[in-house]
Amino acid sequence: MASAAPPLLPTSVPAAAPATVLPAAPDAIGSADPAATRAFLGRVYDSTKRSLSGARPWPELLDRAALNRPESLSEATSRLRKNLAYFRVNYAALVALSLAVALLAHPFSLAALLALLAAWCFLYLLRPADAAPLNAFGRTFSDRETLGGLIAASAFIVFLTSVGGIIFSALALGAAVVCAHGAFRVPEDLFLDEVPDQGIGGGGATLNLLSFINNATAPRV
Repeated sequence: MASAAPPLLPTSVPAAAPATVLPAAPDAIGSADPAATRAFLGRVYDSTKRSLSGARPWPELLDRAALNRPESLSEATSRLRKNLAYFRVNYAALVALSLAVALLAHPFSLAALLALLAAWCFLYLLRPADAAPLNAFGRTFSDRETLGGLIAASAFIVFLTSVGGIIFSALALGAAVVCAHGAFRVPEDLFLDEVPDQGIGGGGATLNLLSFINNATAPRV
C-alpha cells in the first residue's frame, strides 16, 4: 500500500511587519540657537560701536607739544585723572591693542582662549533652552554641572597655564603706557566740560552688555 504523500508547504511568504523607525535622539551638545547668536552678536556690535563713537581724535592724543613732565606727584595724579576721563575710550583701545598683540605673538594662548570662548558659547550661553543635557564620558551632565565645568576650565586656563601670565603682562603693559601718557599729557587745552558723567571707564555700554549676558544665562541657573 502506497504511503500517504507529505503535506504541501505554503509557497507564499508572509509579509514582514513594518519596521518601527525610532526618532533620532536629540543632539547631546546642541547647536547654538541662531536667533540668540544673532542677538548676542548684535548687542556686542552695538555696544562696541557706541563705545568707540566716544573716542577722541588720535592726533590730539599723540600731540607731542602737549607733553610735559609734571612738577610733583599731585600734579601727575591730577593730570592722570583728567586725561583718563577725557581719553578713556582711546586708552581702552590702547590696552586692547596691547592684549591683541600679546595674544597674536603667542598662537597657543590665542587658540586656548578661542576654544574656551567657543565652549562657553556652544555649551552654555547660546544653547537653546530645550536642548538635551550634555552627554559625555558615559554620563549626563546637568546645566549646573556644565556651568561648573566651564568655570573650572576657565580658572585652569587663566591661572594655571601661561595664558594668564600673558594676559596679565599685556594688561599691565597697557596700563603702564596709559598712566605714563596721562601723567605727562598737559590737560589744559582739553574741553573737559564736554566729558559726560559716565565714570572713567565709560561703563554704560559695558553694563548693557553684561546685563544682556546675565539675562541670557539667568534661566539656566
